[in-house]
Amino acid sequence: MRRLKPYKNYKPVQYDYLSELPEDWQLLPNIAIFQERIERGFVDEELLSVTIGKGVIKQSELAKKDSSTLDKSKYKLIKPGDLVYSMRFRQGASGYSIYKGIVSPACTVLKPKKNIKINQRYFYYMFRTGYYKNYVEHFAYGIADGQIPLRYVDFKRMYSIVPPLDKQNAIVEYLDRKINQIQNYISKKERLIVLLEEKKNSETKHLITKGLVKDIDLQDTETKWFDKIPAIWDFRKLKMFADFVSRGTSPNYVNDNGIPVISQAVFSTGSIDKSKYKYQKTAKIEKFKGQLFPNDVLLASTGGGVLGKSFLFNLSGKFIADGHVSIIRDSKQRFNPAYLFYLLSINFQLIEGYLGQGSTNQTELQREWFRNMLYPFPKVQEQNDIVKAVQTINEDINSIISKARDEVAKIKEYQESLITNLVTGKLKVNV
Repeated sequence: MRRLKPYKNYKPVQYDYLSELPEDWQLLPNIAIFQERIERGFVDEELLSVTIGKGVIKQSELAKKDSSTLDKSKYKLIKPGDLVYSMRFRQGASGYSIYKGIVSPACTVLKPKKNIKINQRYFYYMFRTGYYKNYVEHFAYGIADGQIPLRYVDFKRMYSIVPPLDKQNAIVEYLDRKINQIQNYISKKERLIVLLEEKKNSETKHLITKGLVKDIDLQDTETKWFDKIPAIWDFRKLKMFADFVSRGTSPNYVNDNGIPVISQAVFSTGSIDKSKYKYQKTAKIEKFKGQLFPNDVLLASTGGGVLGKSFLFNLSGKFIADGHVSIIRDSKQRFNPAYLFYLLSINFQLIEGYLGQGSTNQTELQREWFRNMLYPFPKVQEQNDIVKAVQTINEDINSIISKARDEVAKIKEYQESLITNLVTGKLKVNV
């Protein structure tokens, strides 16, 4: 953006998000620019979807299951060049379509008014800016947060910034080129992050299950989850080295000023999310079987997609785990808690799929199966050495990952700023 400069002359305007525009730009109500396309009955056209991240794409490109109704007679037709937004407009669910197809009746399809010449992609960029999504909030209304619809009758009362067509075209050409460069950069960084995560997990798994000594003799565990382990290691059931394997307490919740409750939601992302805290009514914490201590190993024990997530609890103070969380500790200190945590973390899918039982999204950890599951068990000193090695690898790789994520965040901020400055006329693209 350093090479881009402001326009020479500006004029004052009354608008929620800026006070001036280039002198030859207009501020027009959307009703003067767009009309709604309401064409139904095209049941044989391809189903399209309006996404937050990618705009308008084919439904077949989505990873999630098709949730559309069988009767497509009320679905709305989209033609190439149309703009469309869904009920999640405020979250960024709008787009420019390069396809002909149909979308959900809950979407709004826009086309230019007759005799109005615009570059629809300019408005596509404007609609996805943070300022315009905030502007939508003044006109959208409904009940469900995040799903509040912007009706066309309200959209047409909103205003949009309209440069001359030649400037719209120049802005779009410039942004298409720059955004393509930025997205390529982001894709490479995100791919690097994936590869680094895979490397970290692979090296962690090797150290946890094979140890630090190279070319050591191995024994076959005859299990599906651990394959071969060092011959000098024991292979023991969990209950042989952990004398406390129990679910937490079903809390008696209060609004605040109680004992923080550690639920699956608090730690399932890999760190403590204090915003997810709920509170147990204050009482003698010693009476709760769910009382937590530093170095307790926690395991999410219910629910598809979460079951099997592990966490090494390291907070001091008064905390309890709720009844959906299993707590693992040993009064005799026969294992390094971090070692067990790493063992569980690399076997998340095993625990979810093998030790969980029940209907979809209602699966639960089978406690006795879990207690009787066999684990590689080196001597505690070797566990300590392995943990140090794993932590060193994790720290090194996490540092690189953190830097890459920071770079992605910064380039996304730059992209947002670039688009906003161009579509609001703060910076000029030469025609």
